[in-house]
Amino acid sequence: MKTIRWGIIGCGDVTEKKSGPGLYKADRSRLVAVMRRNAAAAKDYAERHGVPRWYDDAQALIEDKEVDVVYVATPPSTHLKYALATAKAGKPCLVEKPMAMNAEEGEQMVNAFKEKDLSLWVAFYRRALPRYHKLRYFLNNGTIGKLTSIEFVNYSTLAKDEESREWRYNPIIAGAGKSFDLGSHGFDILDYLVGPICEIVGYSINSGNTYDAEDVTVTCFRFENNVLGTATFNFNSGRNDDYLTFTGTLGKIEIQVYGDNDIKIVLGNGEQKFVSAPFPKHVCQPLQEAIIAELHGKGKCESTGDSALRTQRVLDACVSNFYQ
Repeated sequence: MKTIRWGIIGCGDVTEKKSGPGLYKADRSRLVAVMRRNAAAAKDYAERHGVPRWYDDAQALIEDKEVDVVYVATPPSTHLKYALATAKAGKPCLVEKPMAMNAEEGEQMVNAFKEKDLSLWVAFYRRALPRYHKLRYFLNNGTIGKLTSIEFVNYSTLAKDEESREWRYNPIIAGAGKSFDLGSHGFDILDYLVGPICEIVGYSINSGNTYDAEDVTVTCFRFENNVLGTATFNFNSGRNDDYLTFTGTLGKIEIQVYGDNDIKIVLGNGEQKFVSAPFPKHVCQPLQEAIIAELHGKGKCESTGDSALRTQRVLDACVSNFYQ
């Protein structure tokens, strides 16, 4: 069976452990080329990870005849550009999350790949993790009865000085603030676990004034199956915490989105159960393996351009009042 050969555009921090190694550790998969605008950094990454070729020009990597699939691992401001170039070259593409700066760009990306009959995936890797497969099972088998509401919360302290100058706090590069970078994971996994969100209202403010983007966002939303939810992203708080709480007619389930603590099930009679579900060493590898299987005609990766576009529309609605 053919080995899938990958090329990475943007071999930065996210590719060091989370996503890069999985491309050469997965079966029938090789990482054959990497690109970074800083040629020395690209060369260094290639040497450390055993990658045969490196580039400082993205188009050169895209046109490399030995690259079968392009993984765009840059910040959102360049996702559209590199994705469209990959589609034009006739190659499938995996794009980092969030998929784009906004839903309009996401639509362009989805349409470009559909027109070429090519696959577009987005790196919402939680969809492929056993941790969330277990959670989906608990929600679907009636463990907590009928699901009625969801609470999604993410707190962190205010970014200042050097941290506040990172790209994820710059709307020109990130599309919005940290709510896009982190909130996208939570909303995407809710889409996977519960279904599409059909209505959402969000409000965002900048309360700390250490960067231009929003730092507090509060939303309420309704799923197509009539489950209701709320989300709070407070990045100017006195603590670091995150959790998802699923409440049903017989109890509740609590889980971290960004950490991998035990899944906690609490029933109405007071009974509690803890289920271990740690992250794998390279958290993107299960998603990458699903893509490889799909390319071999075996199965389907569930993190697609279409599913990511739904998440992007939700993100846009969360901060629309702030960026009017």
